Amino acid sequence: MKNYSEQVRAFMPTESYKVLGTDGYGRSDSRENLRRHFEVNAGYVVVAALTELAKRGDVEKSVVTEAIAKFNIDTEKTNPLYA
Repeated sequence: MKNYSEQVRAFMPTESYKVLGTDGYGRSDSRENLRRHFEVNAGYVVVAALTELAKRGDVEKSVVTEAIAKFNIDTEKTNPLYA
């Protein structure tokens, strides 16, 4: 929890105080990897939008399949809520 550690910076008797970590995710990784893990990166957003358009009949289901392949989305991946 990087923000919490930053709150005590003023009370540390040293100039070399470095805070490490990633806020908001509870995991330490790059933002890009975290967005992919939690299925909120551009590829997942595009596929979600296309899926809804396909359900309405506005685009062919094949467009969704192509987007899944293009963005290399694993359709068998465990829901991040349970991972």
